[in-house]
Amino acid sequence: MIDEPKIRVLVAKPGLDGHDRGVKVVARALRDAGMEVIYTGLRQTPEMIAEAALQEDVDVVGLSILSGAHMTLFPRIVEQLRQRGLDHVQVFAGGIIPDEDVPRLKELGIHYVYGPGTDTRDIVADIRRALGLALP
Repeated sequence: MIDEPKIRVLVAKPGLDGHDRGVKVVARALRDAGMEVIYTGLRQTPEMIAEAALQEDVDVVGLSILSGAHMTLFPRIVEQLRQRGLDHVQVFAGGIIPDEDVPRLKELGIHYVYGPGTDTRDIVADIRRALGLALP
């Protein structure tokens, strides 16, 4: 069996949202699936998230938001990633995001958007697919 390189995922809570239970559940599930997970903590700016993604050399950035500021913060994060040459990084998002905002977020560069109650196995599978890796 060929060993795959570890998938490196940065998970972050942008903005002033102080609720982190969901992002911690997702981080644990990704870690349990064999991924290297870096959690930046609460109240991160777009610049802080993009800089951490650059410094940590990640494959994926996962964003969690419950505050309703996703249409302001997510485009800024994607732009900050691009400014640092991280166009190849897959961006995933979850939280309280209205269905009508999802198409626009995908146009802006968010690859997948998840709502409350998403099965973490689906997130793991989507990350593997986005990176062109076989499902376990």
